[in-house]
Amino acid sequence: MKRLVYLTCSVLLLASCSKNITSKNIDPKNPSTVPSYTLFTQAQLNLANNITSPSVNVNIWRLIQQQWTETTYTDESNYDLGTRAIPDGWWNAWYRTILLNFQQAKAFAAIDVVNTDKNVLKNDTTIIDIQQVYAYYVLVTTFGNIPYTQSLNTAIPFPKYDDAKTVYYALLDRLDADIAALSTGSASWGGADLIYGGDVTAWKKFANSLKLTMGILIADDDPAKSKTVVEAAAPNVFTSNDDNALFAFAASPPNTNPVWTNLVQSGRQDFVAANTTMDLALGLSDPRVPLFFTTDNAGAYSGGVPGKGNTYSVFSKPSTTITAPDYPGDILDYAEIQFYLAEAAARGYNVGGTAGTFYTNGIKASISFWGGSDAAATTYLALPSVAYATATGTWQQKIGTQAYLALYNRGFESWNEFRRLDYPLLKTPTNALSGYPVRFAYPAKEQNVNYPNYNAAATAIGGDLVTTKLWFDKN
Repeated sequence: MKRLVYLTCSVLLLASCSKNITSKNIDPKNPSTVPSYTLFTQAQLNLANNITSPSVNVNIWRLIQQQWTETTYTDESNYDLGTRAIPDGWWNAWYRTILLNFQQAKAFAAIDVVNTDKNVLKNDTTIIDIQQVYAYYVLVTTFGNIPYTQSLNTAIPFPKYDDAKTVYYALLDRLDADIAALSTGSASWGGADLIYGGDVTAWKKFANSLKLTMGILIADDDPAKSKTVVEAAAPNVFTSNDDNALFAFAASPPNTNPVWTNLVQSGRQDFVAANTTMDLALGLSDPRVPLFFTTDNAGAYSGGVPGKGNTYSVFSKPSTTITAPDYPGDILDYAEIQFYLAEAAARGYNVGGTAGTFYTNGIKASISFWGGSDAAATTYLALPSVAYATATGTWQQKIGTQAYLALYNRGFESWNEFRRLDYPLLKTPTNALSGYPVRFAYPAKEQNVNYPNYNAAATAIGGDLVTTKLWFDKN
């Protein structure tokens, strides 16, 4: 015991006699250098969390798109976006926890990525840039004009807002440069990449698929530009479900599927199936119904009324598949891309196939992804109400309806698709506080601390309202 006491005293004495006190100025909670791979992985986790989360504080797209609806608290299903400052949460998530982390990872990669193959660092920073393009794509299609050229610059606390269309075209240019910069013969992030495991070829396909996604979004506003972008990307996009951009969540906390975290771990009973999606799928005899939802209390399938207080025990709920703790976060997938190609073909673009072929591929890919059989897909596609040649309506209605079903559990992407094609018809919520939200209003904090720039942006887009259509939304 005496030896222990003497040793402790000696250590304390040495510490107190040290002349080097500069270490006292180092903040252990905010290190000046961080391994780039930790920032990269954290940014990916934040991206996957935010695009897949069902939290009513951040991501309410499943409710807006009436895939799910609420039980006791019905604010979000009734388009109340301000109770918990949802636009603030969405804005902060993408700028602060995603874009900024990726930016810092890019800076530190230049320091700690040491490899004789110079293309490794180039691949690393390019893959970061592709995901930053995706993040800005989410922001600019949510809000309209956004801080871009002055964003992420701590020396500019009150950044200006850039014109949304100009930002969008700049993002397309960045994506082209990224695609050209990737070297498929060299390595990248390896195990730090929880989407593709550092597979550069996979990231090149993702970048082209994102390019096609962005190209088709502007088809009604700038058909010529859209056609050029889509036709350039089409030969190099996803070719099967094996290419899907899926984030690998963990089977146990803390980095679990946010749907499990919010619906199962929390013990809350906030959501049931919405009858908009349920009735549409049942009416088409869709084989994905039991893959999307549980049975209700009568052993059948039913959905609650959007915007109404629905009894949790009565209706179907999200399936146990998507509420598993390690269910992956779906960021971009093959089925989605096939529907964009179907739309491109219907518009007369040269994308290597017909609208009917891509439409069929999209349905097959979605059913397979959800665990359905080839036989079930064949039977479904043989129905006159489903087959492209005989399904009701224009190409917008046919593709919009089936894309809506394929984008189940992917609310944000469903919202983007719906704003352009306007199908299927959604219901007016019971106590809607506004018309259908075609954008998020700007965060309240921007109005409070960055008012001149906020006001200029709000004026430029035609008013800071949830019903103000953005530049690409022409219908």
